[in-house]
Amino acid sequence: MKKRKWTYKLLVRLPLLFIAFSFALVLLLRYVPIKYTPLMLKRSIENRKVESFKNQHTWVSLDKISPQLAKAVVLTEDQKFYQHHGFDWEEIRKMRDDHLNKGTKIRGCSTISQQTAKNVFTFGSRTGARKICEAYWTVLIELLWSKDRIMEVYLNVIEMGPGIYGAEAAARHYFNCQADKLTRRQAISIAICLPNPLKSNPTKLTPYLRNRCNTLLEQMQ
Repeated sequence: MKKRKWTYKLLVRLPLLFIAFSFALVLLLRYVPIKYTPLMLKRSIENRKVESFKNQHTWVSLDKISPQLAKAVVLTEDQKFYQHHGFDWEEIRKMRDDHLNKGTKIRGCSTISQQTAKNVFTFGSRTGARKICEAYWTVLIELLWSKDRIMEVYLNVIEMGPGIYGAEAAARHYFNCQADKLTRRQAISIAICLPNPLKSNPTKLTPYLRNRCNTLLEQMQ
């Protein structure tokens, strides 16, 4: 009898409690500014012996961020952001077919929604378990948040440099201005560095990134 109770708790009650907790948490974060994330904690631990390291992060509402930056990240990171429901299945299928038929490497197909879920709810480890967790939280935020809220959170928590998180911190650090004052070129410079924010610098673009920046400027115009 005791064994049945423990089995019931393990297989039924605990998962239900977790689902209820996760729904409540996502609903709360729909309205509350997110000022600290697991990734920030992870970076602080990784750099605990670096005296000069510190997390730079200031939450601002979406209307305090230049629309140019939102446009730039959609253009560079997830062009179907406003059409899909969290996952770009067409891009995932294309990546799978290229891998199976052409032998190309498996590449990331993460949407802005997935990246937001990863940054807010996981430590960003490169494991299968993390991808499953990321997918679960992605479904929840797409279900309970608006697209504008997902974009607002994304632009506030995404890593934009060593210890730099969000648009406001990046704007101040790189361009000595507020996030709503970013120009189109500055916004694109930040956006194209997002795939590798710890090594890329928006103010010191490599020739490849500089050419890409110019191309994207033409597209946005």
